Amino acid sequence: MLDSPLLASPHAHAPVSISRTMGLVLLALLPATLLGLWQFGWPAILLFSATLTAALLFEALALILGGKPLRASLMDGSALLTGWLLVMTLPPWAPWWIGVLGAFIAIIVGKQVFGGLGQNLFNPAMVARVVLLVSFPLEMTQWIGPQPLFFAQTPGLNDGLAISLDGLSAPWDAMSGASILGQVDLILQQGGDLAAATPELFAPLTALLGGIPGSLGETSALLLLLGGLFLIRKGVIDWVIPVAVLLGVAVPASLLHLLDPARFAGPLLHLLAGATLLTAFFIATDPVTSPVSRLGQAVFGAGAGLLIYLIRTFGAYPEGAAFAILLMNAATPMIDHYIKPRIFGRDRHGRPLPVAGDAAQERQR
Repeated sequence: MLDSPLLASPHAHAPVSISRTMGLVLLALLPATLLGLWQFGWPAILLFSATLTAALLFEALALILGGKPLRASLMDGSALLTGWLLVMTLPPWAPWWIGVLGAFIAIIVGKQVFGGLGQNLFNPAMVARVVLLVSFPLEMTQWIGPQPLFFAQTPGLNDGLAISLDGLSAPWDAMSGASILGQVDLILQQGGDLAAATPELFAPLTALLGGIPGSLGETSALLLLLGGLFLIRKGVIDWVIPVAVLLGVAVPASLLHLLDPARFAGPLLHLLAGATLLTAFFIATDPVTSPVSRLGQAVFGAGAGLLIYLIRTFGAYPEGAAFAILLMNAATPMIDHYIKPRIFGRDRHGRPLPVAGDAAQERQR
């Protein structure tokens, strides 16, 4: 009798699954990724391929060793997305082993050690990014300006293989340099006037369309923004965390820029350069490592944005997105403890809400 469809509990069926969610996120990342691969050529394509392949292989290895079903878990798209987000934060011409080692750290250390999908405390891609940056600062800070495919000065497939296998060497190493945020940091270290240097250093339209040195996740602010809006429109993410992250960056940047424009860059540079938009829409919104309640998400996003700005401005690293996300991931349990979502039928203190019928009976008494 318990199996009778007439006696079974009602269930709401919605076309939501892990694989569909991951697929939509990958789809949202695709335009910016394709532009980045075209802009940075064969070395970026080879790094991208090596990182994603390694992420899938390490996921398969962990599933086999753990005795978990291989096909269902491997095909849900989570490992692919982790590798994809990781490579979006790497220098496009980094050697292949940086991507492979990063994939190992992200999948095995950042994800599977915690128990797999849904169990990790920290964002796996950001764990890998931070470990790589601290361990290999030279390889992780060699940035290249856009070198589009099939242009005369762009390395072909053979040169791309040489760069991917052996790293930058003559004449390609002459193309390396600092990212926009790295150049800002260098100007400040040399005592320069940032307000005077910014017009030559940073063009908002160029950053929007994707013509600045940086990672694949810094190629086109416009395409990343459109991808994020697509995810909000599809209901994959909520608007709270992205808006809170952007405000957390923009508000202090605006205030300090007004106080001293020679020392502090304006909010537009901080929003369009670096990994701000990638972080706001694709990394900070990870449902596993972010708070449950909307108020908690607002606190999480604002904290991440503020930390991004503080690390960029006062810290030792020009880009602070990965560090900011990991710090706020660590704070998520505390945020969830103190900011709980309201239970249906009760107020935020857990007390039952008054019922209209009970109030009428009370008045009759």
